[in-house]
Amino acid sequence: MGINPFDQPDVESAKIEARKITEEYEKTGKLPPEQPFFEADGFALFSSEAYSKHLLEMVDEPSITEILSAHFANIDDGDYFAILAYVEMNESNEKILQKIRTNVLGKRLAATCLGFGPRFLHSTGQAYKGGANNGVFTQITADDEIDLPVPGQGFTFGVVKAAQARGDFQVLLDRGRRALRVHCSSVTGIGRLAELLTS
Repeated sequence: MGINPFDQPDVESAKIEARKITEEYEKTGKLPPEQPFFEADGFALFSSEAYSKHLLEMVDEPSITEILSAHFANIDDGDYFAILAYVEMNESNEKILQKIRTNVLGKRLAATCLGFGPRFLHSTGQAYKGGANNGVFTQITADDEIDLPVPGQGFTFGVVKAAQARGDFQVLLDRGRRALRVHCSSVTGIGRLAELLTS
């Protein structure tokens, strides 16, 4: 694979991006603005300008389902599919996200994997960003139902998680990866997302 497990430059790049976001939050009291390329039904989609344009060109009438289907259609022979879930790691969410994996496996016959962020960053996270460009990534984020302040800091744990997700995603885009971020306006949106993808 050509990856040194004791050298994680791309993981460090994600940390640098995350620190920029938390520093911005401390200065302004809010996360830096971001603009989805498509938004509907409680979901917002983000990607690079080039990849979002590519996805929109693949569909006749843009919808969450059609754009996600286009994203999955970019999985070629020899590629793998990864879900990067920056949501609460619990049994319910894991079952929901495994349904998405199973659906992609059945339709695209590609290896799939699931990681909960930010914990995967120091393992498969380096391979995603520093390995071969044969991954298709779906990052899933959601607004938090409960948030708590970080002791001694001017931000919350939710802000830290959001910053790490954004930083990780930005480095994937900087490396030219086929990456799509799906933001759910509520944690219950994760279940609705799985229903859309498996219907």
